[in-house]
Order: sequence, then structure tokens, then C-alpha cells
Amino acid sequence: MAITAQMVKELRETSGAGMMDAKKALTETGGDIEAALDWLRTKGLAKAAKKSGRVAAEGLVGVAVADGRGVVVEVNSETDFVAKNEAFQSMVRAITDAALGAPDLEALKAADLGGKSVEETLTEAIAKIGENMTLRRMARLEGETVVSYIHNAAAEGMGKIGVLVALKGADQGFGKQVAMHVAATAPASLSEADLDPALIAREKAVLTEQARESGKPEAVIEKMIAGRMAKFFEEVTLLGQKFVINPDLTVAQAAKEAGVEITGFVRVAVGEGIEKEKEDFAAEVAKTRGA
Repeated sequence: MAITAQMVKELRETSGAGMMDAKKALTETGGDIEAALDWLRTKGLAKAAKKSGRVAAEGLVGVAVADGRGVVVEVNSETDFVAKNEAFQSMVRAITDAALGAPDLEALKAADLGGKSVEETLTEAIAKIGENMTLRRMARLEGETVVSYIHNAAAEGMGKIGVLVALKGADQGFGKQVAMHVAATAPASLSEADLDPALIAREKAVLTEQARESGKPEAVIEKMIAGRMAKFFEEVTLLGQKFVINPDLTVAQAAKEAGVEITGFVRVAVGEGIEKEKEDFAAEVAKTRGA
């Protein structure tokens, strides 16, 4: 029996399973929707789908570096307890290694992991461990030298914050120091030239309004704005920041002294940007009592 898109859609809506899982279930059961739903349940895939609406804001960031390229991968779970689970950590390690050969997140989800795709592996882990999990992000960085750093490490190559730094030059030690600096300060960009124009415009508008409230002459106000914007760039760009290892130098100056050029960086922290749910305990109790 031919498996149609409508059949796949119907099974996905009924079970909450992913598209490829729904299609496979229909194929295995000759297009019988009820049998396909049972097939998904026996595989734990329908069960996993029920958890997909829950917020996964914990988890781990994994890093890997090879042959002048590095990757950072964020795999989320609902609780920090699961992030400490050896099976979860083993999965994150395998996904991170697979990311070295994947150009983007979608390619990584489809990448082979011991005979199954990364996405299928994650779905099975959801059913087995009993928490929602997501492969949320991956980032790549290439350069003459790429150095990685993990902050709050949970295991080798994974933790709460992952950083990659690319250099022209081979000073791994200095690269590690810069990566630690990035983990601590979370710069918005490498330099002023790389900064988001919208962020610059928003900051300038605020500083302009503040300066005008001083009531000083226009010429003075312009100088005030220029000075404050210069200070802003020093604070938010990696090359302009004071180097945490030696605050007497900017990161750019420290790189020059080390004889290297910083060409890029990536910083990923677990759960950043995810709005965690705030549970109303009284409401939950009332719900269980049918109130």
C-alpha cells in the first residue's frame, strides 16, 4: 500500500511522533494507522513524543577540535540530574564527534550514529530516560589553530559553557587563555566591525538621550556620545576588552605581544535564551485533585 503524506500527517498528529518515525511505522504496518500507532508505542516513540512539549533548558555543551576546525554542540535535557547521567554524557560525546563532519544542524540530525541517525538516537534516549531532550544548536569555527575550552566541565569535552577560539599562529597556551576570557566575559563580537548594527544603533540612541538631558551645548554632547560609544565598544568586543589574565592590556594588545592574531570565536552556554517554566505548585496540586 502506498504511504501518502496525508497518512503520515494523521499519524504524526495522533502520536506526536516525528515525520520519519511516522513514515517508518506506516511502512512497517502496511499503512494501517492503528497498527502503526501500536508500533510506535512498542518502540517507545509515541511515549517520547508526549514529552516533547516540556521545556528542556538544562543539559550539556560538547566541544571537539580536529584538523583546524572545531565544533560546539548543545544538547538539552529537562533536569541537571540527567546531564550528570553517564548514558546522556556518552550520547553527547558521540553527537559532538559526529558534528565534526556535519556542515550544519540539520545535517547533524541526519548523521549516522552507530546505524541510527542522531535524531533517532535522541528520540530513543527520550523514551528510555523519560525526559524531553533537544539537539538545540551547533556551531563551527575554522582557522589555522583552533582551541577549545569547557567551563564547569561535567566530563571530558563537555560542560555548561563551551568556547572555541581561532588564531593565526600556533600558541595553544595563549589561545586557551583567550577562550577562558571569552567564557568569563561573553563578548558580543570579535571587533566593532563585527558588531550587530542594530545593537550599535540602540546603544547610541540611549546614550544620545542621556547626553541631551545634561543640557550641555551640542558640540559637547557630540563628544560625550563619541566617548561613551568608545567605552561601549571596549566593553562588548573581544579585542577591545581588558584581558582578564592581564587587565593592563586589551585582548588585542595581548595577542600582538603573543605574536598571534585572533580571527574568530564561538561561545555557547547551556540554556541561554530559553525561558524556563515557573510552576505554580498550588495550581498543580489543585489540578491533581480535579479542582
